[in-house]
Amino acid sequence: MMAYSIVYAPLDQATRTEQVVERLSNAIISGVLQTDEQLPNENELSRLLGVSPVTVRDALNTLRTRQLIDTRRGRHGGSFVCQAPVEIMRKYHPLRLMASGELADFSEFHCAVIGHSARLAAQRSTPGELEMLGQLIDSFAAATQPDARIQADMRCLLTLASQAQSARLANQELEIQAEWTPLVALLYREAAVHSEVVTAWRSLLDVLHKADDFACYQLAQGMIARITDHLLECKLRMDTDAFFLQKPARE
Repeated sequence: MMAYSIVYAPLDQATRTEQVVERLSNAIISGVLQTDEQLPNENELSRLLGVSPVTVRDALNTLRTRQLIDTRRGRHGGSFVCQAPVEIMRKYHPLRLMASGELADFSEFHCAVIGHSARLAAQRSTPGELEMLGQLIDSFAAATQPDARIQADMRCLLTLASQAQSARLANQELEIQAEWTPLVALLYREAAVHSEVVTAWRSLLDVLHKADDFACYQLAQGMIARITDHLLECKLRMDTDAFFLQKPARE
């Protein structure tokens, strides 16, 4: 699944235990990796992340200390995701750790990548490719659970970047999603935000079919900018335990 390919994508600096801890803890705290989900074994994690087994082992020890994973013995044993305590979620959630200015800067970079991708996609996409994007948007619209919503949205973003027919843009979007996914995961607990982003995707698809490259550029950037506004609002509400304990809004 797309979210997992992002979580387990190779790291840039292969000897940094801190990077492995940050990548996995962000995915756990944001809900991309679910409670009781089994992580790949140490050798597989080493291969996926492009780090040494010793680095993986040290990182897993840190995650156990933070009560984010536990290790079970036996035939079906391994490392499993724990339900993160509220105090740990408050302390380590990536949205809380990122300064507002850093978030705004990151969003501007994402806007640039997605905006240019949309402009090129309007010029280069085939009808069949746009039909595929439409099907992904329909899947996003139909998703009712936060994890399914975030995975579907990331597929749409990466597909849009790939339809620009630029390997560099697609690779850049994949790198961005390693940070973007755990930030926006909380947003998709809210049905209103999900509905708003679905509407934005449908509007973008409409102008993609019309090959209006400038309108695509504006709509794609506007979609990311609006999500960032929600993230900044969300960040302001993260100082209370109640924020993390609230239940997802029902459809």
